[in-house]
Amino acid sequence: MNKKQLFEQIQSKKSFLCVGLDPVLENLPKHLLSFEDPIFEFNKQIIDATKDLCVAYKPNTAFYESRGLKGWESLLKTWAHIPEDIFTIADAKRGDIGNTSAMYADAFFNEEKSGMSFDAITVAPYMGKDSVGPFLKYEDKWVILLALTSNESHSDFQLFENKEGKLYEEVIRVSSKWGNSDQLMYVVGATRGAEFANIRRLAPDNFLLVPGVGAQGGSLADVCEFGLNDTCGLLVNSSRGIIYAGKGEDFAEKAREEALKLQQEMQVILEKSGLLDAV
Repeated sequence: MNKKQLFEQIQSKKSFLCVGLDPVLENLPKHLLSFEDPIFEFNKQIIDATKDLCVAYKPNTAFYESRGLKGWESLLKTWAHIPEDIFTIADAKRGDIGNTSAMYADAFFNEEKSGMSFDAITVAPYMGKDSVGPFLKYEDKWVILLALTSNESHSDFQLFENKEGKLYEEVIRVSSKWGNSDQLMYVVGATRGAEFANIRRLAPDNFLLVPGVGAQGGSLADVCEFGLNDTCGLLVNSSRGIIYAGKGEDFAEKAREEALKLQQEMQVILEKSGLLDAV
């Protein structure tokens, strides 16, 4: 999915919501445990209940890899169940030397080899250009580089500063030479609202994947005040706040209710910004 198609989905659904699919078996509604694949059944019902309200799904691969072969099979089935017009993100945070990154790219982008073809993958940029390049070779696929994250110890490295600026700023400046805004997105945590104006100065045209709204306490209003651009430019993710909204047999209905709240808030923001005027 290219940028034009992604923006069209945002306009059509009046939403820039990304739903994180991060299931933990022990946290699932108990009635699902009787299914052959409880993880997939959980994801399936969440997807079916929210697919008209969001433009992206983001499975964090750790929640699947931790379950070995069964987990990987759940991930494959989950990816296959997501409608083709919805943006898919493998939240894998890969990053290694070139030949290894090429294998990671095949794993998540090459359906013929792996059975999956996500639209995007999250990548750690610490090892530099040759660790990111293999992902960028795939047409109409996206690399989402970690820039300024929402975790507690982000400042250990990301805010390190010298005369050139902060480290996360250097990540954006340097990586922007590796690919254009049709290929590169950046992860920016919603709890870093004050930095969005600065990030837009460095990456005015790129989409930003924004975790941290909901359970982590990030403000959607703050993110949008400084983060919106003329193609929206934001994919705002909510995981726990949506998928664990209910613990009973009506869990999917409860998930939809939470997703709808965010979608309606996003619709108001998009309308006020004029981004729906051309629809």
